[in-house]
Amino acid sequence: MSKGKVCLAYSGGLDTSIILAWLLEQGYEVVAFMADVGQEEDFEAAKEKALKIGATKYVCVDCKEDFVKDILFPAVQCNAVYEDIYLMGTSLARPIIAKAQIDVAEKEGCFAVSHGCTGKGNDQIRFELGFYALKPDVKVIAPWRLPEFFERFAGRKDLLDYAAEKGIPVAQTKAKPWSTDENQAHISYEAGILEDPNTTPPKDMWKLTVDPMDAPDQPQDLSIDFQRGLPVKVAYKCPKTGKDVSVTKPLDIFETVSKLARANGVGRIDIVEDRYINLKSRGCYEQAPLTVLRRAHVDLEGLTLDKEVRGLRDSFVTPNYSRLLYNGSYFSPECEYIRGMIQPSQETVNGTVRVRLYKGNVMVLGRFSETENLYDPTESSMDELTGFLPTDTTGFIAIQAIRIKKYGDAKRAKGEKLTL
Repeated sequence: MSKGKVCLAYSGGLDTSIILAWLLEQGYEVVAFMADVGQEEDFEAAKEKALKIGATKYVCVDCKEDFVKDILFPAVQCNAVYEDIYLMGTSLARPIIAKAQIDVAEKEGCFAVSHGCTGKGNDQIRFELGFYALKPDVKVIAPWRLPEFFERFAGRKDLLDYAAEKGIPVAQTKAKPWSTDENQAHISYEAGILEDPNTTPPKDMWKLTVDPMDAPDQPQDLSIDFQRGLPVKVAYKCPKTGKDVSVTKPLDIFETVSKLARANGVGRIDIVEDRYINLKSRGCYEQAPLTVLRRAHVDLEGLTLDKEVRGLRDSFVTPNYSRLLYNGSYFSPECEYIRGMIQPSQETVNGTVRVRLYKGNVMVLGRFSETENLYDPTESSMDELTGFLPTDTTGFIAIQAIRIKKYGDAKRAKGEKLTL
């Protein structure tokens, strides 16, 4: 007798294939769920494999457009970044996947959801907090945290032996000595040989981007139009045909920028980051499209965004949004509050940024705005007396100096000297 239906986040790989078979062995019916978030995947092969193992049903949800519009573009709007360099491609995908999985679970009458996340990573937290927010009464089955599972499958050999026993097809090619997670925003590499932070990633590890050393000798120029902080148009000259090309739909914009950036070796990083679970982790990432879009967006804000609004956004919205996304708290009251602050800061971020992609670099060539330009070359010129008189600055400095003079006097009264 069935214990009920479980919706399993299925990848088609070894781990989730074993989990699928194990759940069946435990007496559950399993709906194998996949989210298409732009990863290069043979979805038909995954479907065939899941059904062959014994899944009751296979469901694949196309999330690409919603991923761009609802998650990736807002991340660009607030310049989201974790620890100064990681653009959080993995973290950003988790809310859209969690929502799609819960939708499938409810539609298919599943009382529980399951995943293949390990017990030492961030993703288990991201998925499960999302599950509980979206469906508070859902049951979560996390095999890699269950002693009856991880004691039985202590290593890869145990998984392979079980696959052979159950007749689960396993790729015959030698596995890469690292693990990956891919979506349309990026791909991550970790574990295996990368666990030594001083090991240089081999050249053949990188999948999505051309090696900067092998990138074209001719730069690729493009212009990106923004409205209210959102990319609305990308224009460029096709390197193959020489024809002018422009795209305006959100998914097309993201995929076009991705294609051009990847072809020019843009977006590779190699870092040691702090996981939410209080472990350090070495990760390598290819984050080509977000690298370009964020760089252009940050630049346009310099021209169009008020200084104090920008300062508040940079000191509060961006770091908190990034931290909450990384830690898996997208579906939380505090993140809902922070998300509500993104758009008001972007009302004036309208204009165009021209960028050049060249051998791994993103260089800004210029920027302009026909409606929101806060830069006045006449006011800023060192050669013209406009805006305010030089003598006006004397009073400004005098007022600023009141507090500084008191600080200096206090130091002198104590016999202390200011030092560098």
